[in-house]
Amino acid sequence: MNTPTPAHRVLLVDDDVELCDLLTEYLRREGMTSDVVHDGEAGVSRARSGDYDIAVLDVMLPGIGGFEVLRRVRAGGGAGAHLPILMLTARREEVDRVLGLEAGADDYLIKPFSPRELVARLRAILRRARVEPEVPETPRRLFRVGDLELDGAAREVRRGGERVELTGAEFDLLEVLLRAAGEIVTREVISKVALGRQLLPYDRSIDVHISNLRRKIGPDARGAERIKAIRGIGYIYARPPVSDSDGEQ
Repeated sequence: MNTPTPAHRVLLVDDDVELCDLLTEYLRREGMTSDVVHDGEAGVSRARSGDYDIAVLDVMLPGIGGFEVLRRVRAGGGAGAHLPILMLTARREEVDRVLGLEAGADDYLIKPFSPRELVARLRAILRRARVEPEVPETPRRLFRVGDLELDGAAREVRRGGERVELTGAEFDLLEVLLRAAGEIVTREVISKVALGRQLLPYDRSIDVHISNLRRKIGPDARGAERIKAIRGIGYIYARPPVSDSDGEQ
C-alpha cells in the first residue's frame, strides 16, 4: 500500500481577503494546503516558523511592506533564510521586481494573474528546492573550485569552510555555472535550468541573482570576480572545469 504524499504547505501573506480566499481554494484543489495572514508582522513570524514549504508575499501590505518582510525573514536566519518566496506586485515597474529579487525573493508575479500560473510558478520553485515529491533524489555530488565548495545533496555552499547563505534560485544558478566552470552558459540555459522558465525579453532577474551571488561569495583568493559576464550571451564561472567528490571532470 502506497503512503500518501504529504501536501505542500503554502503561506499566503496578502491583505486582499478575496484573493486569498480564491487562492486558498485553488491550492486546495491542486493538493496544497495554505495558511493566510494579512499583515507584514504576522508574515515575518509565520515565515520564520519552519512550518511551510513555500511562501507567497505581496509587496503592498499594511504596516511593514513586503520588501521589509522579505529582508527580515532572510536576515533572521534559521528556516526563513531558506524558505522559497514568490513575491506579488500590482505595479509593473521593473524596479519593484529588481528590489524583490535583490532582497532575496526566488521569483515574482505581476497582478492580475491566473491561479493556474501561480501554481505553475510555485511548483517550479519547489522543484528547484528539491521538495517536489515526483522529483527523485539526485546522487550526491560535491563540487570544489578553489576555496568554494557546493554540496548538491545538502544544498549547501561554503567558502573557506564557512557556510554561505543563498536563496534557492541563487543556489541553482551557482550550481549551473559550477557544473560548466570554464565554459560560457547562455542566459537561455540559465533561465530554463536554474529559474525554471523560458527567458523573457528584458528580463533582468538573472542579472540581479548574479549580482547577489557575487556579493555573497565574494572574489577569489586573487581578488578576481568568480563569475564573469559575457556581453549579449551569458555568464561564465572563470575557473578550470571542476572536479566532483569522485574526481570526475
